[in-house]
Amino acid sequence: MQALPACKETQAAMALDADTRDQLINTVRRFVAERLRPIEARVAEDDAIPEDVLAEMRALGLYGLSIPEAYGGLGLTMEDECLVAIELGRASPAFRSAFGTNVGIGSQGLVMFGADEQKAKWLPAIASGEIVTSFALTESEAGSDSAAVQTRAVLDGDAYVLNGAKRYITNANKAGLFTVMARTNPDIKGAGGVSAFLVPSRLPGLSVGKPEKKMGQQGAHICDVNFDNVRVPVENRLGAEGEGFKVAMQVLDRGRLHISAVCVGVAERLLADCVAYAAERKQFGQAIAGFQLIQGMIADSKTEAMAARALTLETARKRDAGHTVTLEAAAAKYYASEMVGRVADRAVQIFGGAGYVADHGIERLYRDVRIFRIYEGTSQIQQVVIARETMKRGG
Repeated sequence: MQALPACKETQAAMALDADTRDQLINTVRRFVAERLRPIEARVAEDDAIPEDVLAEMRALGLYGLSIPEAYGGLGLTMEDECLVAIELGRASPAFRSAFGTNVGIGSQGLVMFGADEQKAKWLPAIASGEIVTSFALTESEAGSDSAAVQTRAVLDGDAYVLNGAKRYITNANKAGLFTVMARTNPDIKGAGGVSAFLVPSRLPGLSVGKPEKKMGQQGAHICDVNFDNVRVPVENRLGAEGEGFKVAMQVLDRGRLHISAVCVGVAERLLADCVAYAAERKQFGQAIAGFQLIQGMIADSKTEAMAARALTLETARKRDAGHTVTLEAAAAKYYASEMVGRVADRAVQIFGGAGYVADHGIERLYRDVRIFRIYEGTSQIQQVVIARETMKRGG
């Protein structure tokens, strides 16, 4: 397949014209239908995505969706990125995870806060997929409480010395570059003492654990990352000292919208599968699509998927217009991730016994979508953010 079309602006994202957007969406849709969906079961069984498929993803430009064209990416707007993510959500989420960190949390700190020299050094290889990135924030005692980071970064001459451990880091076993949150000032409790660093995986003292066995999304991997006196050059600090939490939060605002869009895509795929199955499956002498209780489940799933799509794209457009969308991004991620769980549950019910066994892939997607309510901020954290921001706005 041909590479996806790039935006015409080099520094700031610019919305694609209608024809280019249609070309992009159609290219991704064909790739999902022709290359990804046929091998979903094999990827889950092998817990690995074939290298030739990863190479096609790189050739299509999927690793650089959100990276400015000046550095070899497509430079998509948030809205266009969400539309692509919706299409990618129609295949097993493990496929998107292969390059998702390059598009989102693994690259956007560098895009938003990196110095020109840092961007020039790293972004072209990230956009091409030559380098896979990871975002190393979570620790055994710092997940939802992301300001509780204990990994230390102590300045020693021309380098910071990092010591500590990170948990559940997506793509850690493939990563060439980590964005690491570490505490540079132990005297400042909470967010103010945390800084962000660009840490190449080849540095001495950095080690990655074995991939964890997970409930779902086989083919996507999470691992522990350990830092044992890792010397990171001062020029690899991202932003000023103490700005790490700001980096993390702004990166997560964007990441939450991306995940919202993926949730919409999975829900729409499940709904299409349910409609097709209900039209052919017969009970009591007729297709089950004719039963009102089945229709009720389809109607609920359709309505919720439409609502999540509308909220996600509206928020993406607000972000593209320059508005702060902390509340809206949290609301979109909260609603969309909870929504897709309900849609997956209904899909199992509509398929009945066939939904519980592996043949149709419904049980696999039921397991796959469960993580969406946890990463990029749990549903409970989204509720806290939504309530806090609503009170700030006075309603």
